[in-house]
Amino acid sequence: MSDDPVYFPVRLNWIGGKSGELTVTGKAIIKTGTRTLDSEEIRYHSPEDLFVASATVCYMNGFINFTKKMRIEFKSFECNAVGILEKIDRSFEITKIEMSAKVGIETEDLRNRISRALDLAAKYCYVGNSMKCSITHQTDIFVE
Repeated sequence: MSDDPVYFPVRLNWIGGKSGELTVTGKAIIKTGTRTLDSEEIRYHSPEDLFVASATVCYMNGFINFTKKMRIEFKSFECNAVGILEKIDRSFEITKIEMSAKVGIETEDLRNRISRALDLAAKYCYVGNSMKCSITHQTDIFVE
């Protein structure tokens, strides 16, 4: 990436209640809602879902980038993440994101290099680094 700023425009159109349609030009529409008792809105992605997802996707993409730079291959990648929403003073904040990644490798001799790529992905995840909550990473590397 260059040092020039990169812009990410989105548009959100209200569709009723606390629901909306989030659009990015040329991409699929994301229906947004809240964690309410409303049976329709609860099916849509909440801001909290999208917040946690953005950090998780960035971590995965960073891992893939570092494995390419390091010229190493992996068989599979899966990451589960949980954001913890807590009341802080008079407001709510996601105070922590806990990530748990599983990476399948072909041979045991790749373990240390894959572990290094995961560490670098966590360290250089610019979305995660932009968040004020802590992010933890647990990893399980296994031979498939």
